[in-house]
Parts: sequence; C-alpha cells; structure tokens
Amino acid sequence: MEWENSKQLYEEACRWIPGGVNSPVRSARAVGMHPIFIKEAGGCRLVDEDGNTYIDYVGSWGPLIVGHSHPCVVEAVRKAAERGTSYGIPTRLETSMAQKVVEMVPSMEMVRMVSSGTEATMSAIRLARGYTGRKKIIKFNGCYHGHGDCLLVQSGSGVATLGIPGSPGIPEEIVRHTLSLPYNHLDGVRDVMERLGSEVAAIIVEPVAANMGVVPPRPGFLEGLRQLCDAHGAVLIFDEVITGFRLAAGGAQERFGVLPDVTCLGKIIGGGLPVGAYGGKREIMLKMAPAGDVYQAGTLSGNPLAMSAGLATLELLSQGGVYDALEEKGRYLAEGLSGAAKAAEVPMVMHRVGSLGCGFFTNEPVVDFESALKSNTRAYAVFFQEMLKEGVYLAPSQFEAFFVSLAHEKSHLDRTVDAAARALRRVKEELY
Repeated sequence: MEWENSKQLYEEACRWIPGGVNSPVRSARAVGMHPIFIKEAGGCRLVDEDGNTYIDYVGSWGPLIVGHSHPCVVEAVRKAAERGTSYGIPTRLETSMAQKVVEMVPSMEMVRMVSSGTEATMSAIRLARGYTGRKKIIKFNGCYHGHGDCLLVQSGSGVATLGIPGSPGIPEEIVRHTLSLPYNHLDGVRDVMERLGSEVAAIIVEPVAANMGVVPPRPGFLEGLRQLCDAHGAVLIFDEVITGFRLAAGGAQERFGVLPDVTCLGKIIGGGLPVGAYGGKREIMLKMAPAGDVYQAGTLSGNPLAMSAGLATLELLSQGGVYDALEEKGRYLAEGLSGAAKAAEVPMVMHRVGSLGCGFFTNEPVVDFESALKSNTRAYAVFFQEMLKEGVYLAPSQFEAFFVSLAHEKSHLDRTVDAAARALRRVKEELY
C-alpha cells in the first residue's frame, strides 16, 4: 500500500496542529509511522485519502458499536440538525436520554450530560468530594480517566504509549491528594483504606481496564472495592466510558454484578458525536447545581445532535440478541488471533471481555499495568504495520483495545484472522 497523500496531509497538519494530531495516540509514533488520514467510512470499513480500504477495529475508539454511518444514526442526526444544531436551552431529547440511561444502567437513578469522558470523570470526582467533604481519591496505575489534572497520574493509554510518566503543567499541590495503586491488587487498597479511609472521598476505577490494553478484574476485586467504600463511607466511581453499553446493556456493572455509587459514561452514549455523562444515586446527584451546591456547567451539554445519535444507537442496542451477537463475534476473533499467534510461535496473551479485547506480545500473565508494560512493543509495531498492509486497521498502540461492532460479519473476521496469520509469521521472522 502507498500512503503518499496521508504523508503530505500529515506534514501540512504539523504546521498548524501540535504534533499534527488533535489527540496524541493518533500520531502512530509508537508503531513507527505517520498517521493515515481517513476520507470516509461505512459499516466496519475505512477509506483513507490514498484510496486504501481497511477493516476497522478502532471504531473511533469504541463509540461505533453499530458501525460507521449506520442509517438510523445518520437519519436521526440529519433530522435533528434540520431543527437546529444547538440551543443552550432544555429539550425533550435530554430527558429522553436521561430516562433511557437510567432504564439501562442498573446503578443510575439520575444522570447529568456533559461533552466528553474527561468532563464526566472530573465532575464525578468533584461531586464525590463535595458529597463526602473529603479530599483524597484512589485511582489505579494504568487506568486512564481522561486528562483532568488530578487523574493524570500513572495513567495508561496515550501516556503509556508515548512514555510520559505524568504531565508537565500539573502542580504537585493538585495531585498530592491522588493515590495511585496497582490495579487488581485488593490487599494494597485495603491497607491504604485502613490507614486513610476517613480521608478518601472516592475510589475511581475502570471496571475492566481498557487503557493498558484490556485487563479484566480478578475475581473479587470489584466486590472488594465495593465493600471497602461501604465500610469507610467513600464513593465508588466506575469509569464506564469504554465499557458502558459495550459489555452489556448495563455495562460492566451489569456483567459483573457490582453496583457503583456513581458511573461515568461516554463514547457509545453519543453514537459517534462528542458526549459524556455521569450519574448515580439520587441522593448524591442532588448535590449538583442547581439542585445542590456542587457546581458544573457546559454550553454544549445535552447537545441535540449528540442526544439524537446516542438515542438512535441505544435503541439499536436494545434489540433482542444484540449482545449475544457481539459476544460471539468477539470470541470468534479473539480465538482466531490467539490461534494464529500460536501457529506462528509468537508469544501472545489474548484478553477479551465481550466485544472488547487486546493481544499482548508477552508470554507472561497480564494482570496489571506493571505486567502489561512487559509486552514487546516492537513486536506490536511490526504487527500493526503488517496488518495495515493487509487492509486491517488496529489501534496504533500496544496499550489500546480492539473493538468489534455489529457491522463486523464473519467474512470480515475470517479475513482479519487470515491477515494476522501472515502478519505474525513476519513478526516471527523479524523478531523471534
């Protein structure tokens, strides 16, 4: 494949945009490339500016669970745009979205819409602090909760991809109340809560870590966090920006049967448009202004285009058999990739939860951020480049997930596995 147009577009972008991209992981530096520029997409396929076509497993980093440009979503956005793109005044769409979310997510009694996952997590932390009157929060190494100052400590995703330990520009005073602990190690959390529990406002966690690759919770981990929060009066926050509406209609909390006090949402809830949300117990949510004294606001919160796209997506996901289909597609792909790695004699640990997955280039168990970082990122870079040549687009980072959508048919999955078999043989030849 040739990417001459993408190369020229990237060089032009670098003149006007820092690093040529509007989100760091898009740069593809971690896989030794410049980014490809996309012209259009439909279903599970992307077309770049050079006319190359790819089977897409990024799906805008998760939101496009029904595929690119789904007719129902496009029509909903079109109708909404004809009525007006933004008002800054309440609409019935916002209430419809709130009702739909509360119906689907087990722990939610009220919800507030915002415009990004970062905004959702920042607001949830402020709410927890306002509700408890405490300052400290606990997060987990490798769990990424957006780029809010107090949460950009030991984060995964793009921070890990680019080798940035935190970020300049964040004063020590802001992060001194953030305690970052190893994911999946409940004893460590228990020790900290025994010493500092009366000062901890919240524990925030990705119930399935999906920004250090995909790392499922160990049995008892989420249940233990729930028990510790109950025992010490802290707020348990699930960051389900990625897992919400993907692992089940009610997200990871439905799948694992553990209910948080507050849930953060994003991605799928906007159907591909910018969106976020946080919600939970009525008693806690009523602390938010104007009902309460914890302030948060947003000009484009509840934007009618995003609400329309999100509602159309959630309606499609409410149809019978959808999550069974996603589960089967995810299983089929993960088993195929794992088998291809074994046949090529390339060490790979495959993790999957529903339609969310990741293959780590290591032969050691991956249970936390520290073990994820042992993966062979050079092997992933070769694999990424070879898959791209085969017409398969994966995340340009070892520490991201693949996303399977309803638009992926068996033929797409089979083609992907066949491509992986060839790509992994080249990985073996070059590195092993």
